[in-house]
Amino acid sequence: MSRSARRLSPETEAMAPSAYRIRSMVDGLDQVALAMERKWGVGRLRLLVSDFLRAKFDEQKDRLDAALQSGEERFVSPQVEGMRRAWAALDRAAHEAGASPLAPQVWESVLPSTGEIISLVRSPEEAHHVAREGRVFTVAEIAILIEALGDGVLDIKQKFPGATVTGLRRKAPVDWARGDDIPF
Repeated sequence: MSRSARRLSPETEAMAPSAYRIRSMVDGLDQVALAMERKWGVGRLRLLVSDFLRAKFDEQKDRLDAALQSGEERFVSPQVEGMRRAWAALDRAAHEAGASPLAPQVWESVLPSTGEIISLVRSPEEAHHVAREGRVFTVAEIAILIEALGDGVLDIKQKFPGATVTGLRRKAPVDWARGDDIPF
């Protein structure tokens, strides 16, 4: 097989351009980060460990960023490996501290008019965790939507405990060219 006919492996082939090897290393590291974010939640893991370990993790990330800016494989490679160890150290420390991996509780419902499935979760971390599966709302977002409906729905729920919202009627938009309807 001629040299030009075979495919170069960016990770192992000495003749592969350095940029491909760097991209390959970063892609592998991205998979480690993605796995940790799926397990612990985006941005959550580093907050579950000590201030000291969090500072060391952030310092390693800054080292990696600087190495990537240089574009030099000889600088990037050790920093990528250091970042892999940093993710593993955070994972270990969080487990040792008794922290629990993210285990979102998801409630699903069907939108009556479209049949689309929407999901409801407790927190933004859980929302980010399941966002790939469709449209996701947090409990806080639902509170904002309920408040936007006005006091009528809240008053009814208070006056009639157990009342169920079965639908909402919206007023037709005003046709400003025609004006308001005459009320008599």
